[in-house]
Amino acid sequence: IITSFVFLLMVATFPISGWFALKIVPAYERMIIFRLGRIRAPQGPGIVLLLPFIDHWQRVDLRTRAFNVPPCKLTSKDGAIISMGADVQFRVWDPVLSVMMVKDLITTTRMTAQNAMTKTLLKKSLREIQAEKLRIGEQLLLEINDMTKSWGLEVDRVELTMEAVLQLPQENLAGPLAPLPPVPGLEGLDSTIQQLAAHLFGNTLALTGSANSAPEAADSVETVNEVESPTAAVPTASSRRKPSVDELLSAVELFLSESLVGQVGACYQVNIILPSGVRSTYFIDLSSGSGQVGRGLPEGSPDVVLEMAEKDLQDLFLGELRPLSAYMSGRLQVKGDLHVALKLEELFKAMKQRR
Repeated sequence: IITSFVFLLMVATFPISGWFALKIVPAYERMIIFRLGRIRAPQGPGIVLLLPFIDHWQRVDLRTRAFNVPPCKLTSKDGAIISMGADVQFRVWDPVLSVMMVKDLITTTRMTAQNAMTKTLLKKSLREIQAEKLRIGEQLLLEINDMTKSWGLEVDRVELTMEAVLQLPQENLAGPLAPLPPVPGLEGLDSTIQQLAAHLFGNTLALTGSANSAPEAADSVETVNEVESPTAAVPTASSRRKPSVDELLSAVELFLSESLVGQVGACYQVNIILPSGVRSTYFIDLSSGSGQVGRGLPEGSPDVVLEMAEKDLQDLFLGELRPLSAYMSGRLQVKGDLHVALKLEELFKAMKQRR
């Protein structure tokens, strides 16, 4: 009834109403019309009739368009920091889906392309990125299309653009860590934790431990089997066991201080997913005093809740993974203020700077 009444009203006021009701749609566009809230089939090209007051319409451009992904800083698998962007070409193949499924098509597609590019490049070394840009672009093309096909959009081309290499790869020239003598203050901890703490403290702490254990070192020289190679006692990377979560937190207590609390000033709840699928909860309270670390929930409400796998937590403490890289790759889930969550990196810096 309403549609018939508006149509008769438009006929009665013609040709004045024709000025507002008749629209010309070019061949490269389609017009999506919502009549009383219900979507109609795409209209055009040619002349399209719109009923005043009850029709709402939107034009959709079917031509190939392009946008750029702004350059962002990424850390490659080998530790290099690069500034990488991308140029993306796309077109709309289903105008109805492009209007119904996404509000801002270009912005949403740009964010999707940036996330896919970040997750892919984090798994590549700098040499692989430079040598396989075309192949990586084709891989990104398939991944982005898998996500955007339900929006009525198809990506035709992805071209990576490297702006600059901000930091060269960090090659591990030192080799595996040799067994260290007991470190003063850490005698009660597991030997793995002693190696971790000595590695983070640096050569100063290692030399101190060696000086304090000089008599034992002299005795050990007399009992060395000269037939065997001295390097046989050095454990390989595959044989060394990574410290557990409880061992890591025991080591963290040694680095807590009032100055660190002043820099961070937040309480973190850390949910760790073990390989068995069991979830364990810990807390790192850097909001007052000298800080606290322990198992279970914190006394008050945490400022940020972090969730990650046990292996990712081990990589964070061992310096093999940065919090920002873990978050961008999806290995670290953050509930709360991201800026506050990334302040936890001050703890890792403090562990490395105390030499």
